[in-house]
Amino acid sequence: MRKVIVTTTINPPTEAILGFQALKDWELVVIGDKKTPRDYRLERGVYVSPEEQEKYDPALSAAIGWNCTSRRSFGFLWARDMGADLVAVVDDDNIPLPGWGENLMVGKEVTVKWYETDLPAFDPVGATNYPQLWHRGYPLQLLRQRHYDRVSERKVRVNVQADFWNGDPDIDAICRIEHAPECTFDPACFPMAANKIGPFNSQNTFMEAAVLRDYFMFPDTGRAEDIWASYYVQGCGHRVVWNKASVYQKRNVHAFVRDLRGEYVVYENALPLVESTQKEADSIAAFLPGRSWWAFQLYRRHFK
Repeated sequence: MRKVIVTTTINPPTEAILGFQALKDWELVVIGDKKTPRDYRLERGVYVSPEEQEKYDPALSAAIGWNCTSRRSFGFLWARDMGADLVAVVDDDNIPLPGWGENLMVGKEVTVKWYETDLPAFDPVGATNYPQLWHRGYPLQLLRQRHYDRVSERKVRVNVQADFWNGDPDIDAICRIEHAPECTFDPACFPMAANKIGPFNSQNTFMEAAVLRDYFMFPDTGRAEDIWASYYVQGCGHRVVWNKASVYQKRNVHAFVRDLRGEYVVYENALPLVESTQKEADSIAAFLPGRSWWAFQLYRRHFK
C-alpha cells in the first residue's frame, strides 16, 4: 500500500515536517507557495515549487490563487499521480505523536461510538472531555442545542479518519478568545461517528484515495476552505470517523481578530450550507464565489 502525506507551508522545514519526513512507511509531498523560502529542501520527500505547480496546470493554479491553503489541492493531484492508496493531509505545525499513522481505520469496518442528533450537524469536539468547546466550522446557532445522550455502538466502514490534536485545538476564533484552551483529549471518547455530517479539518486527516476526487480546498472562502471541503465530502456520501489525538499542535502565530474576519463566512453560512449540502452535495455551489466552483471543476477534470 502506498501512503502519501500532503501539506503546504510558507516556513522553512518545521519540527512537524521533520517528524513527518522521518516516517519510513510514508512519503511526504510539500506544496510550496509564493512566501515559501526559495531554498526550501527536504531530506526525504518531494517539494513542489510554485513554478512546478503552474507548469502542471496553469489554469487551476490561476483559479486557486496564492498564499492560501487551497494550494494543498495540488498535493492531492501529486499523490494521485504517485499512485497513492491512502492520503494524509496535515499542517506544518502539528507534530506527530508516537504511533501517528499506525493502525488506521480507513478502508475498514470498525466499531465506533455512534451519536444520533436531530440537529442539522454534529459537533465532535462537544462529545469529548471538553464539552464547552466546539469545532471550527460548526454552526454557532446550534451550540446551545447540542446533546450527546443518544449514543450507542455501531459498525461503520471508514472512508475518512479525522484525528484530533492535543495542545491548541482546532476551534474558531470566538471559542479561542473566550477559552484559550490547552487540551489533552481523552482517548476513551473515540472513535466516534454520527448520523449527521460534522466538520473536520485538513490538519491531521487520513482518507482513501477514492475520496480525493470530491475533496478540494475551496479558494476565496477565508478560513472555510477545508471546512466546506469536509461538508461537501460527506454530502457525497463518504463516511468520516473522528479519532483520538495523534499530533500535538504547536500553533503557528495567528492574529485572533484576523482569524475572526476570515471565519465570518462560516458564521454566516455554516447552518444553511450543512442543511443544503447533505441533501444535495453540489448545492454547495450556491455558497461559493464563482471562481471557487470553477477551480473545483478544473481540479476534478484530473480524475476523469
